[in-house]
Order: sequence, then structure tokens, then C-alpha cells
Amino acid sequence: MSKLEQIITYNKNFIHNKEYEEYVTTKIPKKKMVILSCMDTRLTELLPKAMNIKNGDAKIIKDAGATVMHPFGGVMRSILVAVYEFGTEDVFVVGHHGCGMSNLDTKSLVNKMIDRGIQEETISTLNNAGINVEGWLHGFESVEESIKESVKMIKNHPLMPKDVKVHGLIISPDTGELEIIINGSEIK
Repeated sequence: MSKLEQIITYNKNFIHNKEYEEYVTTKIPKKKMVILSCMDTRLTELLPKAMNIKNGDAKIIKDAGATVMHPFGGVMRSILVAVYEFGTEDVFVVGHHGCGMSNLDTKSLVNKMIDRGIQEETISTLNNAGINVEGWLHGFESVEESIKESVKMIKNHPLMPKDVKVHGLIISPDTGELEIIINGSEIK
């Protein structure tokens, strides 16, 4: 049975048994917060538990490295929509220790793309068109510095209202312990 078939079979039982009822809520986050977190699988359940977040409490955006790579990219767009459309008042950028985006070997990643059938000409065409593929895929050297950069980009975005607090945290993917890197309540 394929992964898709497994999911659909499970889903039919989930619906039939009305297991969804415990998750019913509105689209407006009760705690008026949006969280930008890494897509690391260890954080799927740990991060909400460690932050006391339940279904309906927050908007959660998952991204490789919990980074805002471009001021007008999808992550920043989602944050702005959360602020203006859903009334979020706090933004939390939550990176984690041991992140796979830290010191990512982009040359190896490009080679894996080629091994999976992406033509070297495609990579060259993108590079010649001004898209530095390895640079675009590059993560960061320091989780702390990456969080600071993302917080700065969010806080200083020309479309971000000044009253929104932007916080930076690091979570331990082993214990859930949170470390404050930037307390957005202290920044004016």
C-alpha cells in the first residue's frame, strides 16, 4: 500500500469516528501569535508542547532553518497575512540547535540533484540567469546569527507595523528547552 493509500485509509476512519471534533477551532489564532519554525521532524509535536500551543492558538509557518530568506518571499508574505488578516501581535522566530541548514554542504546538495536526474545544463542555465543555485540553497553558519537576521528582516520590513513584537528563540530538539535570543518586547 502506498503512503497516499495509507493516509486515505486512515483518514476515512478518522472522519467516520469523528476524531476531528477535538480539533475544531477558528482560523483566528487565540494567542494572537505567528511562529516561524524549522521543518525539522523533531519539532512537529515538541515545539507546540514546549510553547504551550494548542490547535487554534497560533499560526505556524515551517521553513528550512526557520529563516526569512527574502523580504518579499513566501515566508514574509505569510507573516504579513497573519498580522493583517488574522490579528497576530507577536512573531516568534524559533530556530533549533543542530539544525541541518547550519553549514549545509550546498555543493553536495547540487550533486544529489544531478544524481536524481536534474541536468547540469539546468543548473548552469539558472546560474547564468543570475540565480546562484548554491547561494540560494545555502543555510547559515550560526543558528543564533540566522535568528537575529530573520528577526531584523521581519521587524524592519516596510510593511510591518511597528507595534508587532518580533522575538527570536532557540529550542533544544531533545528537551524542548527554549533560549531567548531576542526579546521583542524590549525592542522599540
